[in-house]
Amino acid sequence: MKILHTSDWHLGRSLYGRKRYDEFAQFLDWLGTTIEAENVDALLVAGDVFDTSTPSNRAQELYYNFLCTVSRSCCRHVVIIAGNHDSPSFLNAPKEILKALNVHVVGSITDNPEDEIIVLRDRTQKPEAIVCAVPYLRDKDIRVVEAGETIKDKNDKLIEGVANHYEVVCHIAEQKRAELKESSDIDIPIIAMGHLFTVGGATVDGDGVRELYVGSLAHVAADRFPPSIDYFALGHLHVPQRVGNTDHLRYCGSPIPMGYGEARQNKRVIIVDFNSTTPDVRDIQVPCFQPLERIVGSLDEIESRIEELKGQGSFAWLEIDYTGTSIVGNLREVMEEAILGSSMEIRRIKNRQVMENATLALEENETLDDLTVNDIFERCLDDHDVPQEEREELVTAYNEIVRSLYEDDVNAE
Repeated sequence: MKILHTSDWHLGRSLYGRKRYDEFAQFLDWLGTTIEAENVDALLVAGDVFDTSTPSNRAQELYYNFLCTVSRSCCRHVVIIAGNHDSPSFLNAPKEILKALNVHVVGSITDNPEDEIIVLRDRTQKPEAIVCAVPYLRDKDIRVVEAGETIKDKNDKLIEGVANHYEVVCHIAEQKRAELKESSDIDIPIIAMGHLFTVGGATVDGDGVRELYVGSLAHVAADRFPPSIDYFALGHLHVPQRVGNTDHLRYCGSPIPMGYGEARQNKRVIIVDFNSTTPDVRDIQVPCFQPLERIVGSLDEIESRIEELKGQGSFAWLEIDYTGTSIVGNLREVMEEAILGSSMEIRRIKNRQVMENATLALEENETLDDLTVNDIFERCLDDHDVPQEEREELVTAYNEIVRSLYEDDVNAE
């Protein structure tokens, strides 16, 4: 059996106000072609299908059109779990209809862990794999809040909650596998899915990855997951990577750069070919559908790089960071003139000299795109001269509030 592991599509995401639907459409077209070329049997999407809990009509259209296309391909099954950006109820709403297309959706956990177990079968109904489709586990799903908890108490409970849930779900899968082996004399792999942080996971600036629980808590070590997992398809981190130097616990990463910090990454999807329960893992590079280019330097250096890109026929979206010593008050006008006659677009300009030399200019030049909710809170702490020793607890409490806002399923009734 051959599976393709992908995650973190973030359909509907924009870049400094620029819609990216064409880019998402090209990726999904490429993904459909790759599924056919690789003769993939099952597609696993490990969360963050959409960028927000209320995706636009265009983002939904891309999603459903793609699922219809895949259902007519060689791919017999699609398994989708919710990530922290997704609305569980929104993903779950059409799940019964999507089952007719062999699309299995798990938006949230239920009172019955067996709802997260999916047995994939071939066209003769012979079992091929068992999938533990564990969605993003919200804090309220895995931890009981108690008065007087320390930060360490919260962290220990979160990690224990995640580990316990996987232990319960994987135990059910192990029992099913044993029953199938006894009745049919076949040994099939157990494939787990998840959307979470693991210990040592790498992120990059500007990738939009939000801490899932409280601050930097609940990074789960590889050895906390059941050893019965033959392959673990993970989502949330945008950098393709192994977990704990293992070959079978993998983040595939996001398929397109979510920001300029990811612009030079080689984006990947992962192919896993099973011979019985042994996975043969390899990755496939995703083409770059929309180049992003960050240009940093003096005015001469920036203009020189723009000329190089024009000579190459580039259609990149540019982020320009001017670091020269001279104040250039009309930098945007100068930059717009520099790209005339090309297909490039300027998405963002940072004028450090203006920002560093005038406080008012700092306020005028900054936008919400430049700041995170944590940046704003840090500035609030600075403005009120909060001592450093008091900040950890305040930041933790603040992150809990922000997380609860993100995790509130606005589509639920």
